[in-house]
Amino acid sequence: MNHLPSSTSLHQAADALDHLAHAALARGSAGLSPVSMGRAWTDWALNLAVSPGTQARLFTEAQTLGLGWLGGLRPTAQDSADAATPAPHSAAHDARFADPAWSAWPWNALATANLACERWWQSAIALRGMEPHAREQLQFLTQQGLNMASPSNSLLLNPQALRKAADTHGQSLATGLGHAVDAWRERHGLAPLQAGAETLAPGQGLATTPGQVVMRNDLVELIRYQPTTAQVLAEPVLIIPSCIMKYYILDLSPHNSMVRWLVAQGHTVYIVSWRNPDENDALLTLDDYVRLGVLDALAQVQTDTQQPVHLAGYCLGGTFTAIAAAALAHQEAAMDAPAALASLTLMAAETDFSEPGEMGVLIDAAQVAMLESMTAEQGFLTGRQMAGSFQLLHSRELVWQERTRSVLLGEPTFSNDLMAWNADVTRLPAVMHSQYLRSMYLGNDLALGRYSFDGQLVSLHDISVPVFVVGTVKDHVSPWRSVFKIHRLVDTDVTFVLTNGGHNAGIVSEPGHAGRHYQIHTTAHGQHRPHPDDWAHSAPRREGSWWQAWSGWLQTHSAGEPVAAQPLAETAWGAAPGQYVMLRHGD
Repeated sequence: MNHLPSSTSLHQAADALDHLAHAALARGSAGLSPVSMGRAWTDWALNLAVSPGTQARLFTEAQTLGLGWLGGLRPTAQDSADAATPAPHSAAHDARFADPAWSAWPWNALATANLACERWWQSAIALRGMEPHAREQLQFLTQQGLNMASPSNSLLLNPQALRKAADTHGQSLATGLGHAVDAWRERHGLAPLQAGAETLAPGQGLATTPGQVVMRNDLVELIRYQPTTAQVLAEPVLIIPSCIMKYYILDLSPHNSMVRWLVAQGHTVYIVSWRNPDENDALLTLDDYVRLGVLDALAQVQTDTQQPVHLAGYCLGGTFTAIAAAALAHQEAAMDAPAALASLTLMAAETDFSEPGEMGVLIDAAQVAMLESMTAEQGFLTGRQMAGSFQLLHSRELVWQERTRSVLLGEPTFSNDLMAWNADVTRLPAVMHSQYLRSMYLGNDLALGRYSFDGQLVSLHDISVPVFVVGTVKDHVSPWRSVFKIHRLVDTDVTFVLTNGGHNAGIVSEPGHAGRHYQIHTTAHGQHRPHPDDWAHSAPRREGSWWQAWSGWLQTHSAGEPVAAQPLAETAWGAAPGQYVMLRHGD
């Protein structure tokens, strides 16, 4: 009698063991795939091995940099003069070594050694024949190592920290140790020991715009805000923030709350608040997020107002809204039904992922497979794991410099509304997270017309309502040139705004904020779709906040006359900011 296991059961057992191994590897490698990173190193090593000219060049460059560094080791009378007028490429132009103490010997030798290694590796990675993704990954990996090895991170090698410890008789080190202990406690869900500034949280300085929760399902709460003007535009605004973040990025403090400002301009404003998922939500899909988060909310807004809706999405919420808008447009055309939307707004939202910028460094097939094993084991991607990915991309500023300031220098931890929001992390369900990475980043299915929603292919070309799109100059999550690709995906008027700032600060750009400016231009339906560089060269620049341009655009694309504002009554679900935003997990 044959007792050998079947081929199917053997494969299942092997897959289960592989998942366990990959999940264990992910925990020990900060979620980075050794396979993906190993391929990058192999690509570099093989290309270097068959390039004798490049080997000779790199050897010569290393020798030149080394001799130059050795020549600067000896202290001279010129050191003090150099400290006063640093050379354009000296260590003084790096924020880590900006303190005057770094200009004196021997500390300047440590700083210049780190910077010389950086310059050499930048040259070494630029090998002909390397795959672009491998080159980007190797640049990322070597930069992580160099950031970690910076002398500014070590107490004994940091003259600024040593001087402050001496000046304060060790108090700065004691304070820094307290900061380190508190950071460890917070990572493990414990309260900090040191008294800090007043806590900012939803309902306590943040997310205080008056409103009511008017709908709740298993995934979202829908908040409608109390009008503050006698009349409002007939067509309401529905905002879909990213589920990667809590919604109150758009309702921070009263002075920079987007929703509060829109309400003051006479708009009826709704916003979606996503529930922070747990292990019971592991099987939620991307379709569920579009259906429950966008379409259900949209149906409620239409029921409330009986008007076409200005639908707006931010970051991943913008990707969701684009999918929903395309699906609705296809259904309306097939059924000859009236349009549910008055317009579509996408804020720092990608619909074409062929050039995802810095985020693409961390995403390939091997990396996604490892993340799938990790999330399958726990049922979700934790907020800290997701936040860690963003921190890795800018570890010099977000990890090492912050740690030096807080721990080695003992400077007080600084918090503002944006930082408090950023620390309020959220999870992503395992299946939805996998589908998002595979469909968008790996397959670029939405842009290529291969993405299906509820079993039907979605084409962004079906969108016919006018589109308002915002990109930000310093965005490393949704690079503006990637966001700009919407021009070639829709067959309608596209008004594009390019504003200064980054992914968050560029969007939270309230009127009156000093130094704000933007470019804006509309490409009409049927006009030639511009190249992003040509657009940036020709689009007129305006000073101030792009919010004002958007509000004016919404008014222009509102067909109805203003109507009398109706005060909100209390609902069974309670007042804003609601319950879902309060849900935090200790990971």
